[in-house]
Amino acid sequence: MSDQRPLEGLRVVELGQLLAGPFTGTILGYFGAEVIKVEPPSGDPVRQWREVRDGTSLWYHSLGRNKKSVTLDLKSERGREVAFDLLCHADVVIENFRPGAMESWGLGPDTVKEKNPGIIYARISGYGQTGPFSHKPGYASVTEGYGGFRYINGEPGSPPVRPNISLGDTVAAIHAALGVALAIIQRTKSGEGQVIDVALYESVFNLLEGIVPEYDGAGVVREPSGSTITGIVPTNTYLCSDGKHVVIGGNGDSIFKRLMAEAGRQDMADDPELAHNPGRVIHQAKIDQAISDWCAKHTSEEIIATLEEARVPVGPIYSVEDMMSDPHYNARGMFETVEINGEPLKIPAIMPKLSSTPGKTIWPGAAIGEHNQEILGGLLGMSDEEIASL
Repeated sequence: MSDQRPLEGLRVVELGQLLAGPFTGTILGYFGAEVIKVEPPSGDPVRQWREVRDGTSLWYHSLGRNKKSVTLDLKSERGREVAFDLLCHADVVIENFRPGAMESWGLGPDTVKEKNPGIIYARISGYGQTGPFSHKPGYASVTEGYGGFRYINGEPGSPPVRPNISLGDTVAAIHAALGVALAIIQRTKSGEGQVIDVALYESVFNLLEGIVPEYDGAGVVREPSGSTITGIVPTNTYLCSDGKHVVIGGNGDSIFKRLMAEAGRQDMADDPELAHNPGRVIHQAKIDQAISDWCAKHTSEEIIATLEEARVPVGPIYSVEDMMSDPHYNARGMFETVEINGEPLKIPAIMPKLSSTPGKTIWPGAAIGEHNQEILGGLLGMSDEEIASL
C-alpha cells in the first residue's frame, strides 16, 4: 500500500457553501487533491449547523476535512478579482451557486477558460444550467420531489416521506466527483478542460432504475410501497418479539425455499406457484403474513442467527450508535479519529476503498481563513497589506 493518494497534485478551488459543492470537495480532498475552500469572512454557514461545540459544528470537522480555508468576499470587486486569479491557478473549480451567478461576477467558465484552458469546471444546481427551470432555486428537499424520488417513498395513500438527510445534495456531490474524474481522464488526452453540469433533480432521477422504461413500454407508474419494493417478493421489514425490526431479502428462488423452511412453512417452500418471483408477487400478502407471524415469535437476534445459518440475506436496522459499536464497521475502518481542541472525535471514512492508494483524513476542518497567508500570499504573491485589506 502506497502513502500516495490518486489525486495528489490536483488543485481544486471550492466555491459555494452548505452541502452539494462542499461534499464534492470533501471527496476529492480525501483522495489527495489540494482543495482550497473559498468562503465568506463569516465562514460557510454549515459551520454553525446542528450540533455545535466550541463555536463550530461537529459536522464541519468531517465536511471540511483536508481543505485549506481562504476568505474572500465575492460581493466585492476586489474579492472577485482575487478569486479569478485563484481560478487561473487551479485544475478544477467546484461551484454550487444559482445559475448565472458566476458569470455575473466575471468568474464564469468561458471567462476563466480564456486564461486557463485546462480548467475543469464543476457546476451544481437544483435544475441544471440550461432549460426553462434552470433559474429556479432548488434545495435537495424540493428537487427530490421533482426528480421522482419522493413519489415512490412512503406508505400508499400517505404523504411521501423524506429520509432524515439531504440525500439529493450528497448524491449530486458524488455525481460531480465522478464527473471531475472523467474530465481529468479526458484532459490527459486533449489537454482541454470542460464544464460538468450536475443538477440535483437529475442526480436523484439517476436512482430510479426501471421506472422510465416500465412506464413508456407498459404504462406502469411505480407507486410508493411502504417497506417493500414493487414486483420483488419477499423483501420486507419485519417486527420481532423484542420490538426490533429485521430486513429479510428472500426473493431468490432457492433462497425463498430456505427461508420458508426455516419459518416452519415447508408447504410454501414446496408450492410450485411460489417457486418463481412472478407467482410470489401474486401471493405477496400471504407470504409476508407467514414471515411476519414467524418473526413475531422470536427475537431479532434469533431471526438473524437462524437465517444467516440458512444463507438467507437478513440484517438489523442500525442507528449510528449501533454502527459505531459494530465489529464489522470497525474492522473495515469505517470511522477515523481526529483531534479537536485536544479531544478525540470520530468522523466517517469516505468510500470507495482503494487497495493501493487509499484516501485518508489528514486534518479536520480548518479555521476560517486559516490558509489565507499560504494561498493568497504564497500562491498568488499578495502582500500582507493586500491580504489584510480584503
